[in-house]
Amino acid sequence: MFLARIEGHVVATRKHPSLQGWRLLLCQPVDGAGKSAGAPVVAIDALGAGMHQKVIYSTDGSAARNAVHDQMSPVRNMIVGIVDESNEKL
Repeated sequence: MFLARIEGHVVATRKHPSLQGWRLLLCQPVDGAGKSAGAPVVAIDALGAGMHQKVIYSTDGSAARNAVHDQMSPVRNMIVGIVDESNEKL
């Protein structure tokens, strides 16, 4: 699991049928201090994360495919938590 900041949402005119009804969010990985730490990723979101919120996302593709109920889905990343507060002394 990784820490990230929501930077936007993804709009797709066509997407895999297993992703219908799922929000796709652009997540910028961050370090404990909140600074960017790597390339952005797209993750599915069932929790309702908002812009610039810190979230925890998982790269466990198997769990994400179970969430969309399709083992052939191309989904890999899934938001699993929204950070309310963090300890800046990580």
